[in-house]
Amino acid sequence: MADFRYEDLLPTGEDRTEYRLLTKEGVGAATGPDGRTFLTVTPEALRLLTETALHDISHYLRADHLAQLTKILEDPEASNNDKFVALDLLKNANIAAAGVLPMCQDTGTAIVMGKRGQHVLTEGDDERHISHGVFDAYTRLNLRYSQNAPLTMWEEKNTGSNLPAQIELYADTAVGHEDTYKFLFMAKGGGSANKSFLYQQTKAILNPDKMMQFLEEKIRSIGTAACPPYHLAIVIGGTSAEFALKTAKYASAHYLDEMPTEGAITGRGFRDTELEKDVFELTQKIGIGAQFGGKYFCHDVRVVRLPRHGASLPVAIAVSCSADRQAKAKITPEGVFLEKLVTDPGRFLPEVTDEQLDADTDGVASTGKNAAVQIDLTRPMPEILAELSKHKVSTRLSLTGPLVVARDIAHAKIQERLDSGEEMPEYLKNHPVYYAGPAKTPDGMASGSFGPTTAGRMDSYVGSFQGAGGSMVMLAKGNRSKQVTDACEQHGGFYLGSIGGPAARLAQDCIKKVEVLEYPELGMEAVWKIDVENFPAFIVVDDKGNDFFAHSGEVTLTIGKRPGL
Repeated sequence: MADFRYEDLLPTGEDRTEYRLLTKEGVGAATGPDGRTFLTVTPEALRLLTETALHDISHYLRADHLAQLTKILEDPEASNNDKFVALDLLKNANIAAAGVLPMCQDTGTAIVMGKRGQHVLTEGDDERHISHGVFDAYTRLNLRYSQNAPLTMWEEKNTGSNLPAQIELYADTAVGHEDTYKFLFMAKGGGSANKSFLYQQTKAILNPDKMMQFLEEKIRSIGTAACPPYHLAIVIGGTSAEFALKTAKYASAHYLDEMPTEGAITGRGFRDTELEKDVFELTQKIGIGAQFGGKYFCHDVRVVRLPRHGASLPVAIAVSCSADRQAKAKITPEGVFLEKLVTDPGRFLPEVTDEQLDADTDGVASTGKNAAVQIDLTRPMPEILAELSKHKVSTRLSLTGPLVVARDIAHAKIQERLDSGEEMPEYLKNHPVYYAGPAKTPDGMASGSFGPTTAGRMDSYVGSFQGAGGSMVMLAKGNRSKQVTDACEQHGGFYLGSIGGPAARLAQDCIKKVEVLEYPELGMEAVWKIDVENFPAFIVVDDKGNDFFAHSGEVTLTIGKRPGL
């Protein structure tokens, strides 16, 4: 008979996070039974911590993440497109750090995980006070409201505050944690949230060859819609499907970095750092790169192995995107503390002048404005199409002129009009369509953060729209299905890929005017017209049936076994 053994399922070591003190107010002490001292925390402390955390993760990044972007610029094996994306993301971080424009227009669902020590006393409903902090952050800052309340099974309405938040609070009974309240704050945008996957597998893939084949297929299927380079997390095993998925989310935020690196008979989870190296090598070889081909599909990889029921093998995959928005926090007897993020990301930018970056290849190779083909969007649509037809897929473009902005709900409404026999709106015939939805516009600026949304959600409309003379040039992020390639070949259309991630830079540097064309009641989902200048894009699908990402999903690599296996 086995002896009783217990170990935490997700054991973590010493917390090496660097924190900054927010306040000492709202934190006190009380004497309880047997003379024990309890930590008291006021509602205002919880509210302030939450509001500040969401502000910081909307505008600042971790130093390690920024250093990884700089590494791409310095790597001679990185493609020019890798470097162009990395440089744009660093510029975006610098703009967002001013605290006005958030780094991404999809400012996400607020997710808060807390672990409360046994000697922590609070007043009333902690979830309510944390929700109040979420409310204050989203209503006071230039963030976007993305949460839809279901009024019936089929009808929804935006809540107008980005509530509700996902708040999960747990009891922390570990020795030494009695008077500490720990938190992880995340803002998870729809693009990266949609790239969380659960696969119910069997023991048949628990060997190096089968596992790598399986992982290559699934990693390729992630595509670029969630704004790589990614922090990729893989969890193999789990006491339940939901626990595997939750662990993958924590791992993608580097929350589990201090886990042990070997297993034990207790069944504790552990990081497999050797498999992490193998998978990272795989991501560098598949060729997708930082959105438009190259080496840097991922910044890093985390692989966590968990115990499992003998009849079940869940495998969970999650990513944290270029808007790597999370921060740890804690409340202790010494005060309220929040993870220290980088407020001066300009120090990670390369030391080049604007004049150098304007040149063809000076500064960062082929990242200057003159390395791109200039496209004048004020010309008639047939002339725009004729110009684009001269160039191959992967060609970098610089767009100047008017764009129409429309996404999910607007597309559905226009399709309803076509189905009822109405004409395609002239604005979709005369101008390229940009799939996007802006964050709030700061005072004195033309636009709020205004990056692209995932193109694939509009795939089902393309054949119908192009057949009616609209959406001949589409602009968004991520790869698309074959039905889009077929429609573009049939109707002479194009899909242009925009860099996913640098929404603040696009707002500050590229978008000069924004006005509502139709459906103002839809808020950020309205149809807009924007004027852009030097807006970066790449030809992804052309009028000849070529798709830059056509073979990105094909499993072609064979990764050898690790030494000793």
